[in-house]
Amino acid sequence: MQHAQPKIEDAAEPIVYVVDDDEAMREALLDLFMVTNKRATAFSNGPEFLETADIRAPGCLVLDFRMPGGTGLDLQERLSRAGSRLPVIFLTGHADILTSVKAMKAGAMDFLIKPFADQDLLDAVDRAIRLDSERRKVDAERNRIQALVDTLTPRELEVMFAVVSGLMNKQVAYQLGISEMTVKLHRMSLMRKMQTRSLADLVRKVEQVRRN
Repeated sequence: MQHAQPKIEDAAEPIVYVVDDDEAMREALLDLFMVTNKRATAFSNGPEFLETADIRAPGCLVLDFRMPGGTGLDLQERLSRAGSRLPVIFLTGHADILTSVKAMKAGAMDFLIKPFADQDLLDAVDRAIRLDSERRKVDAERNRIQALVDTLTPRELEVMFAVVSGLMNKQVAYQLGISEMTVKLHRMSLMRKMQTRSLADLVRKVEQVRRN
């Protein structure tokens, strides 16, 4: 039960990853998620999780703070270095304000003290999954726009960045040392490639890829 891996066809469904060295706790959490219709799988330590789990999958991580062979913070830091943005919910039996603050600064979603109410954990998991979903939508849109940007020629890129900075066609022509008609032609072409009909929409798209 603990290591039932998600089927490929269900890969888009969020997964709640549980990492806790306490077998009884793992089993209890898996039962809780099962009866609330959440897909979950559990691991006894960080290295096992990193070796087996797909950290790119949608979902969240419910992580025990104190474990043999490395703390939850250690695993959180390794995930961050690997480029994972999987939301993390820490569980701990020790109320340590400094530790919880450090975890939150490192990007943790929540820090729950054992024993905790089941509903508190379920609420935290729901928040984490919503955050993960929102991040993925933003990333997908940013990647879509970047793919459009990649179709532009070097000159079209120059014109686009000049235009979105607020320059008029005549000013762009002067800045780039080309004719105003050439600027207009490049502008028409880049607007088509960027799949936009308004300057406001073009500005929005450029701002999104600039946040990358």
